[in-house]
Amino acid sequence: MTTPSVFDPARIGALDLPNRLVMAPMTRNRAADDGVPTSIMATYYAQRASAGLIVAEASTPNAVGQTYPNITAIHNDAHVAGWRQVTEAVGAAGGRMFLQLQHGGRIGHPDNSGGLWPVAPSPVPLPDTIFTPHGHQPAVVPHEMTVDEIRATVADFAAAARRAIDAGFAGVEVHGGNGYLLHQFLASGTNHRTDAYGDSVAGRIRFVREVVEAVADAVGPERVGLRIAPGVTANGMHEDDAEEVYPALVDALADSGLAYLHVVFADPDQSLFQRIRKQWAGTLIANPALPWPGPLPADGGRHEAERLLAAGADLVSLGRAFLANPDLVERLRVGAPLNPLQDKGLMYVGGEAGYTDYPALAKSHA
Repeated sequence: MTTPSVFDPARIGALDLPNRLVMAPMTRNRAADDGVPTSIMATYYAQRASAGLIVAEASTPNAVGQTYPNITAIHNDAHVAGWRQVTEAVGAAGGRMFLQLQHGGRIGHPDNSGGLWPVAPSPVPLPDTIFTPHGHQPAVVPHEMTVDEIRATVADFAAAARRAIDAGFAGVEVHGGNGYLLHQFLASGTNHRTDAYGDSVAGRIRFVREVVEAVADAVGPERVGLRIAPGVTANGMHEDDAEEVYPALVDALADSGLAYLHVVFADPDQSLFQRIRKQWAGTLIANPALPWPGPLPADGGRHEAERLLAAGADLVSLGRAFLANPDLVERLRVGAPLNPLQDKGLMYVGGEAGYTDYPALAKSHA
């Protein structure tokens, strides 16, 4: 079969996409203090509506899951209303959006969550400081979740998914990677439980499976994706047995009818990626392992995207390239130069600088 181009149309669940370039979820800290999306966010996402699919930045399904200041949330009516202005702006510009659901787990602080203490599968703290409204502070030892708290969190994810659909999203992506709560359950370094949520590989995948199944039951599996990050060490993660855990998780969800599986930092030459692709019969989105920190590749990651498509990925997600280039799809299509990234310090502060002020192609060539 001929390898598809990044510009070929695709389909996710019941959603038709005009191209195979996905805007990856990127936290940008532009929400209000209470997690409500702001009007500048509507501008930002609408500027990037030509992406085949936008996966909007991580939103917390409950208050205790808050990670950092000014992170979006999706657990009350004000959050729904705030996100609706974003989805309406993107829809008016011809775009399509999923919302990523993310619980921080141990990546949190009482100063970021209204005094709530972070929770995790085991009382293993983040081995780093965490940013708060009062500056960087040492991470706290998280509270080990009880089984009842685990079940309540599963229900919170399902409720958040329903709210996301009410807010106008076409679907949701459950974040199971990058060191956040679901990843903490999967990883041997953060899950030391001896009960049914951690006593074995089957135990460590159980929470993720239950969250995904509850979300799929709430809004329909064709509206649900799962993001995983096998072997990724971000946020102090350590996995002894990724080669066992992720194939087991993929196998457990293989017949679930999900819209897609999203693999972070995917390497087409890596045996685990090849195994996951072989096991997962559904749509697979791959996120290339581009250098970070550092400048964008001159082609914005197109070469790596094409390598992943040739290796069996159905779509490819790009992050920083979309951040700096609102019209990335067109720039890649015509071979136009890309905007360079502005100062990294502008990524996580409020305001237009480094956010909505990147020029589109016509303006940059004016």
